Amino acid sequence: MRQRHVFGTVFTLESAVAGLVFLVVLGLLARAVIKRRTQASDRTERPRVEACYVAALAAFAVFLVAWTAWQNSREHHTTAVRPLRVDVTGFQWCWTFAYPQSPAHRQVTGDCHGQPLPTLVVPTGRPVQLRLTSRDVIHSLWVPDLRYKMDAFPRHVNTFTLTLDHTGRWRGRCAEFCGQRHYAMDFWIKAVPPEQYERWAHGTVAAV
Repeated sequence: MRQRHVFGTVFTLESAVAGLVFLVVLGLLARAVIKRRTQASDRTERPRVEACYVAALAAFAVFLVAWTAWQNSREHHTTAVRPLRVDVTGFQWCWTFAYPQSPAHRQVTGDCHGQPLPTLVVPTGRPVQLRLTSRDVIHSLWVPDLRYKMDAFPRHVNTFTLTLDHTGRWRGRCAEFCGQRHYAMDFWIKAVPPEQYERWAHGTVAAV
């Protein structure tokens, strides 16, 4: 998945930079302690050295912020393809996925009690805009394997766009404690080929 690649790239680089800074600071600290024990110094401040430290740390911080913003812009790049809209509603204790653009006005829901769990069906290779809200309390839609998570608030709509580049099925769950059966508030997100999605959206097949 593209978003997983972006997350892995950013996380790897930030971890490497953090590790490098830690080792440099640790080395300078050890050098200062050893030097302090072996030779006396009447200087308590070194403004130029301290300024270099601050400048280096500031440069690292600016680089990381710029790099992360660039990677995020790559993930959420604009596209000429019209996104598929899915209205997602969380409630105690399950989900409803409504497809207002579907000719058959598809809607998937359940009670998240036993099987089958509700499935968010999306086509591969097409941006999908999820419009997320809640019917009662705060919920949070989370798909761990895809690195997507967003809160669902009552009387408010949060929006994000995802694009899945190959078929598959991934488990999602609620990441916000929302009451007695929060633990069971799971769902599936399933990516299918565009032709298969179109048949499902038009109501010619009951399920995919």
